[in-house]
Amino acid sequence: MFMQKLWTKDFVIVSLENFFAYFTYYTLISTITVFAIDQFHTSTSMAGLSAGIFILGAVFGRLFTGSWIDHIGWKKMLYIGFACFLITTFLYFFISNLPLLIVLRILHGAAFGVCSTSTGTIVASIIPTSRRGEGTGYYALSTTLASAVGPFLGMYLVHHASFQVNLILCTCIVMIGFLGVMILKVPKVEKPIADVGNKRKFNISDYVEPAAVPISIISAFIGFGYYSVLSFLTSYSQEINLVEAGSFFFITYSAAILVSRPVIGRWFDKTGGNVVMYTTFFLFAFGLFLLSQAHNGFVLLLAGAFVGLGYGNFLSSAQALSIKVSPKHRMGLATSTFFMFTDGGAGISPFVLGMFIQTIGFREMYLVMAFFVLACSLLYFLMLGKRKSYVLEKSYR
Repeated sequence: MFMQKLWTKDFVIVSLENFFAYFTYYTLISTITVFAIDQFHTSTSMAGLSAGIFILGAVFGRLFTGSWIDHIGWKKMLYIGFACFLITTFLYFFISNLPLLIVLRILHGAAFGVCSTSTGTIVASIIPTSRRGEGTGYYALSTTLASAVGPFLGMYLVHHASFQVNLILCTCIVMIGFLGVMILKVPKVEKPIADVGNKRKFNISDYVEPAAVPISIISAFIGFGYYSVLSFLTSYSQEINLVEAGSFFFITYSAAILVSRPVIGRWFDKTGGNVVMYTTFFLFAFGLFLLSQAHNGFVLLLAGAFVGLGYGNFLSSAQALSIKVSPKHRMGLATSTFFMFTDGGAGISPFVLGMFIQTIGFREMYLVMAFFVLACSLLYFLMLGKRKSYVLEKSYR
């Protein structure tokens, strides 16, 4: 059977564009708190706000992109996103106080939301339908690599040079991304006549793709489990005296994703989604359980591998599913819907989980999160899994 070509020039370019956007995001979010504390002598909570409020901006950027990308044009929207991303990255050099930093973080997040939603929409049109899961998995590796390289390089430069060197690097990276859009060819997707030019009345479907909402809700809940790790692993590893092992946690996390995602992607395309989704739920839950029981470095790093196998592959598979179940001409809206919900969960989870930790402690919190992820698998069954015709047949139409 003839297999449609996946690794085209445009697939590689749009994956690199996504890497540039996420590299800048991860590099700055891992170092901005240090910059805020050192530069403005602010509290850790306010420094944390300057980091996390970026996500609020990203949600607004995704909302705008999802509503207008099909009207403005996919490539034009990507140009707009990278132009705004470049300007807001450059403006960090001129920040003189904390309120301005917070405002810039919101604007920077909005520009990031436009960039990442545009690349997600474009790649969905480039990937052959028969290789949707595999292609989305490979594309999502650009985010995984950025999440591993960005924080590592950002912290290294802050410790051995300065935050300004970070800014120079990120500005150059975003500039390359902006120039790269010029050589990207974006397929045109015809819209139904009824949808063309019909923007007179407010309609929630202009901002949210209903077909993508169920899996997006599940992704928002699953994000609580991941951000319990991302937000509190440093403090937890200090408490259990495994700081050195903790510093390598996301290395094993990323390595597990790099090794497994191509296989998981092909498996997704063959099975239609259900088997893969349930597997990722259980792997993620087991990783959180191991984390709650970690008393030595080996178990902590093993937990990182299972969290990567679980959450890392859930995210790419869920994104592929959100696109598959949505009309082709609304892929941009489906992508923005998925990431709006995912970002929303990311934005509130550290605050909610922080209250839990104060009451029950770190170990117990991770144990609760393991059962919470298993509960999400039940939610998936009720909302999507038991409707096999919807997940399998409709997704391949």
